[in-house]
Amino acid sequence: MERPHTGRRRNEAAREAIIDAAIGLLQDVGYEGFTIERLAKDAGVGKQTVYRWWPSKAAVIAEAVGTRAQHTIPLPDTGTLGSDLTEFFLTTFRQSEDPAVINQLKNMMVASLENPETAAPFKEFLASRRAILRVLLERGAERREVAEHADLDFLTDLAYGLLWYRGLVGHRPLDDDAARKLAVALVAAGAAPPTGAVQK
Repeated sequence: MERPHTGRRRNEAAREAIIDAAIGLLQDVGYEGFTIERLAKDAGVGKQTVYRWWPSKAAVIAEAVGTRAQHTIPLPDTGTLGSDLTEFFLTTFRQSEDPAVINQLKNMMVASLENPETAAPFKEFLASRRAILRVLLERGAERREVAEHADLDFLTDLAYGLLWYRGLVGHRPLDDDAARKLAVALVAAGAAPPTGAVQK
């Protein structure tokens, strides 16, 4: 009797173990202390298994943080743009206020700034986060809660600009009040008439 093929399941289990170990290692030693050797040991795999999927530690870190962010920040669908944005920002900001999470994000940025060759995974992570917010804005546009002329990329920049500035500088918290105010401001900006338009 032919034995069932388990290679795919085994690969998926190894990949998940590496992602889990990467998050744990970041929390323990940060970016500077993060090594592929230690990662492989913590994940219970060989170094070549890690390098099979990721060319560098920056690539592993980017995917690990990005994967966990996708798992912990669901895409809300409440029926209105204001409520969707409020729920999305509340969840995002609460996660980002966790010192471990903000340190992971800082580590990703440091890696991309120190070595341009490692910037691609970080940019992919940022693009994935922008794409999720854009879905909410596009839904709002379909419901005519966002003006037809609105620049959705600019609105996305406004939202993540606040998150990254407060997260990196730390001058004010990423709290629930900030999340609610940002949602209100984004809805207003999206519904506003174009610059120079004559109000009737």
